[in-house]
Amino acid sequence: MGAILDAIHDKLTAAFQPVRLEVEDDSARHHGHAGARPGGESHFNVTIEAEAFRGAAKVARQRMVYRALADELAGPVHALSVKALAPGEG
Repeated sequence: MGAILDAIHDKLTAAFQPVRLEVEDDSARHHGHAGARPGGESHFNVTIEAEAFRGAAKVARQRMVYRALADELAGPVHALSVKALAPGEG
């Protein structure tokens, strides 16, 4: 795992205490595209399942994740795909 992936994992774990967290570096699929960096770690997919998302709308959940990762989104992360679920959701 790379430093940015580790930071994303650690920050989301601290912020939400998820029961499931998957962070995937999808940068290789975007090689040569805008925002892609030669060393990767620019495009990520996140699936997170946490009680904090229960009752929140999809957009609100995404905003919660974006707030937790504000530093990464302002710098090295070009794109972040988020699937935020409450426990027991699909």
